[in-house]
This record gives sequence, C-alpha cells and structure tokens, in this order.
Amino acid sequence: MRSADQRRLAQQAGLAAELHVAELLEAQGWCVLEHSWRCQAGEIDLIVIRDGALRFVEVKARARGDTLGLEAVGAAKQRRLGRAAAAFLDLYRGPFTEAAFMVALVSFDDGRWEVELLDDAFDVS
Repeated sequence: MRSADQRRLAQQAGLAAELHVAELLEAQGWCVLEHSWRCQAGEIDLIVIRDGALRFVEVKARARGDTLGLEAVGAAKQRRLGRAAAAFLDLYRGPFTEAAFMVALVSFDDGRWEVELLDDAFDVS
C-alpha cells in the first residue's frame, strides 16, 4: 500500500501529465472541452474535439522503464470510461460526427516529456 506522500506525488504527477497532454493536443488543433470531467459514473481526464471528432482521453502517467501500454487501462476502467462518456453525451449539445477513446501514455524523463497517443484505443460494449 502506498503512503499518503506517495499518493500525493502520484496525483501531482498525473495532473502535470494531464496538463501537458492538453497543451500537446491543443497544439495539434484539438479544442479542450473539459478537463477532469466528473459524474456519478466516473471521471474523464480530458474531453477534446477537432473537426467534428470527439475524443474521451485517458491520461496514464508512467514511470521510467514502465513498459505497460494500453494494458494500463484495463477492462473495468474501460467500462467506467464508457459509462462516463455516455453520461457526457447525454448532456453535450455541441455538434460532432464521431466519438472515440484516446489513451495518452506519458512519462517525464531527464527533464522532457514523452507522450504516446493511442487514438480509437478501445471500444466499450
């Protein structure tokens, strides 16, 4: 079990990673609609849109040498994200032509960010 300090540091690293990914996506032409969007079903780190493509983004901050990719977002997490995305779509009135999930795998090593974006990363049934 992690200590309170370890949890706090992990939370800070996660927030920094989310902010970096938001900046990166904005530089790629995405518009951030929501950051840390919450509902009863769960939380979505970022919700972005570009040219009618709506993306629900899960940001995973990884430690150096951590080789987990999409496996970092397991089936239970995917189901929670699916429920939260459905709740968002029930409320969202903006136009979009498609919606999908994106996973951003992020690490911060030697003073620089490394981000791998996995677009249309999974389907929720």
